[in-house]
Amino acid sequence: MIISQIIENKRIEVDKAKAKKPLAEILKEIKDIRLANHFKKNISRPHHINLIAEAKKASPSRGVIREDFQPCKIAAAYQANGAQAISVLTDEKFFQGKLEYIKKIKECASLPVLRKDFIIDEYQIFESILAGADAILLISELLSEGELKRFHEVASSFCLDVLVESHSEEDIDKALKCGASIIGINNRDLHTFKVDLGVTQRLIKRIPAHKTIVSESGIKTYEDVMFLKSLGVNALLIGETFMESADIAAKMRELFR
Repeated sequence: MIISQIIENKRIEVDKAKAKKPLAEILKEIKDIRLANHFKKNISRPHHINLIAEAKKASPSRGVIREDFQPCKIAAAYQANGAQAISVLTDEKFFQGKLEYIKKIKECASLPVLRKDFIIDEYQIFESILAGADAILLISELLSEGELKRFHEVASSFCLDVLVESHSEEDIDKALKCGASIIGINNRDLHTFKVDLGVTQRLIKRIPAHKTIVSESGIKTYEDVMFLKSLGVNALLIGETFMESADIAAKMRELFR
């Protein structure tokens, strides 16, 4: 299974990062940082379908999606065409991302940035803060109930917003138990890579209305956007649809008329 390979490699990556920059050093650098919580605010605007636009060069299932991958140029296009936040893939081996992309994007766009990665160690949370992230993704399926709760608390103590991603009823229940205020529903099965918007339709019923709900993956058309909006979703996370388009701005206008 590719997901097990990703996690195995991620543990190696984290160990190398810790050796290069020890946790004590990061904690010293971030001790006075308190973020502004703009991510949740931006994607929770009432009476709107809000957009988290993603910068993603590649994926395990697709290979390279965008050959001409210029994070700053992509972020500028997203901001100019109405996105409320930017998600950036930082996994190096499987998505050809870099943690440094967060800083690059923040230099040319004022939108809040979500670090999207496979976070399995508290070290990555502090690393995200130091890198300039406004929010992080935690994948419910990959963490125990205790880990999810602890990671969420650690991030929240620095005012780092947390998008807790779910793909099943069990994932949703774990997200609610950890106190998540932003819950993502991933329409893509991480094991088979099969995508089905019906996952959002099914799981949204388990989420209280006061939560901020994000639908992720497989959103390709204006009709998809309208369908998810009709379900009561607050925000959409869209990456591949924009990344495979020669004209990002035109594709954004097509989906959000």
